[in-house]
Amino acid sequence: MSQTLPRQEQGRQPGRQSAMQPQPRSEPTSVGSGKLRDRAVFVTGGDSGIGRAVAVAAANEGANVAFVYLEEDDDAAETCRLVRELGCDAVSIRGDVGDEQFCRNAIEATVKRFGRLDVVVNNAGEQHVQESPEAITAEQLERTFRTNIFAQFFIVKAALPHMKDGSAIVNIASVTAYQGSPKLVDYSSTKGAIVSFTRALSNSIVERGIRVNAVAPGPIWTPLIPASFPADRVEKFGSDVPMKRPGQPREVAAAVIFLASDDASYISGQTIHVNGGEVVNS
Repeated sequence: MSQTLPRQEQGRQPGRQSAMQPQPRSEPTSVGSGKLRDRAVFVTGGDSGIGRAVAVAAANEGANVAFVYLEEDDDAAETCRLVRELGCDAVSIRGDVGDEQFCRNAIEATVKRFGRLDVVVNNAGEQHVQESPEAITAEQLERTFRTNIFAQFFIVKAALPHMKDGSAIVNIASVTAYQGSPKLVDYSSTKGAIVSFTRALSNSIVERGIRVNAVAPGPIWTPLIPASFPADRVEKFGSDVPMKRPGQPREVAAAVIFLASDDASYISGQTIHVNGGEVVNS
């Protein structure tokens, strides 16, 4: 495997995009055509990585964007700047998506700001590498599940009363839901839960005219990577997939925007795999 990235690591989660080299690509993959014009989009983990790219891509298509983030104030401010630069409104909300009351408050703040809620993108996540399953503590297990899957339940429960026929929910899963990851057993488990959640939720609310889909990224260059892995692994990150490179957040965002827009009006309960050519059972 050839080197793909400079050696680097960050000592805490969640990581900071501002500290990464090279910077992840957040800009849209194409000129917007108004696919989400005047709609309100809500994104979890929108300060950086995939979440930032989704926020910017949504604004590129004419949407106003609200997003939540844990504590990365500088990264959040940059996301707001990028959204506003595209002529759309942006609001950032600081807090922990693992807390159900915070999720309710964030949705209410979004609806108060924009007067509507059309798209929810459940993106926030965390992962903690462990050499063996025995090393996963009860505290880590609960924290990972609370951030990665409990939060999706919390957000959806709060959002559904405000969503109407034609709205869309997009959940961010992972290739690890299909292939597993031996040092990310709890993380992989949450991503499998997200796939099942997507399918069940789709069946549950399809009669309301609300579509639910997922995107399962492979190795994407986000702050989660240097925040999770040692420098020697980071420098090889993404080199073992068929395309021999890590993906960029904007490449995932393009799939999210497709699923969120009317282009995907006959698609629900499905997962799109954005993983550099790895063939998985879907």
